[in-house]
Amino acid sequence: MQNKFKGKGAPLVQAAAVAAVAALFGSEAAMAGADTTFNTALTSFTGFLEGSGGKIITVLSLAGGIVGLASGRFSLGQVAIPVGVGVGAGTGVPIVTAAVTATV
Repeated sequence: MQNKFKGKGAPLVQAAAVAAVAALFGSEAAMAGADTTFNTALTSFTGFLEGSGGKIITVLSLAGGIVGLASGRFSLGQVAIPVGVGVGAGTGVPIVTAAVTATV
C-alpha cells in the first residue's frame, strides 16, 4: 500500500481516517461487558491457577531454585523467584480478574 499523504500531516490524516472508520462501524464492537464467549475457558484457567496448578507451578519453581543452590552457585534470585511465582499464582489471578471486571 502506497502512502499518498507525505509530509508532516500524514500521521494526522491517518489518525483521522482510523477515527472515521471506527465511528462508521460504531463503538459497539469495543464494548465487551456482555460478551461471554470465553467464560468457560476463563473459569477453567482461573481455577487451575488458583488451585492445584498454581501449587504445582510454585513447587516446580522452588525445586529449580533448590537445584541451583545445590549446584554451588548462590544468588538471591534462586530464592526470590519461587516466592514471586507463589505470590503471583496465589494472588495475581484475583487482582487481574478484579481489574478486568472493574467498572470504568
